[in-house]
Amino acid sequence: MKIIAVIPARYASTRFPAKLMQDLGGKTVISRTYDAAVQTNLFDDVFVVTDSDLIYDEIVSQGGKAIMSIKEHESGSDRIAEAIENLDVDVVVNVQGDEPFINKEPLEKVLEVFRNDTNQQVDLASLMRQITNPDDIKNPNNVKVVVDQNNFALYFSRSMIPYPREENVGVLYMQHIGIYAFRKQALLDFYSLPMKSLEASEKLEQLRYLEYGKRIKMVETSHVGIGIDTPEDLEKARKML
Repeated sequence: MKIIAVIPARYASTRFPAKLMQDLGGKTVISRTYDAAVQTNLFDDVFVVTDSDLIYDEIVSQGGKAIMSIKEHESGSDRIAEAIENLDVDVVVNVQGDEPFINKEPLEKVLEVFRNDTNQQVDLASLMRQITNPDDIKNPNNVKVVVDQNNFALYFSRSMIPYPREENVGVLYMQHIGIYAFRKQALLDFYSLPMKSLEASEKLEQLRYLEYGKRIKMVETSHVGIGIDTPEDLEKARKML
């Protein structure tokens, strides 16, 4: 089974323009993320896919592998699908370009799903973690997921799901952690299928997979990624480094 990592890297960012090209301990954020993905030794190959000549040149000049997007894309899945369409690969892992402190353990858990999926019943695998703080549960920026007894996703929402009409019944609230591993065909199917109403309403691309019958296996983790979304996040990352 051939497994690759793809790092979608847009230059523009609403909250922090050009964040991926900011300096983080003598290297750009995107270079640190690329190096961290390579150093996990989990992947047969690692690529950055970008719409930016600056980011492309940054990776290639350091001996890395980068792919230029041909089209404009609304989502990371679309950008990755275009890039891998003609690559010989079985499983594709989406690594966030603004998370340079990659933790190997949760990635291993996600990939283990496919190694154990001998009947190929899983289209995607992703991560979730339990949250207990009421403010975190209600926060629409924290995407929640509910799963069946086999940990296949039933629904993702920015709302509080399930709604606690009856309390003290042992409901757990799970936050979706946005690391994905896709079978190549599931990703290509996503690329060719139009957006439907649930995805359009919640602005969550994973709902397109569910709406078209794809199966998403969720894996529980305690890991919380450290993303760089603001200049303040960058300062924290510099101190951590």
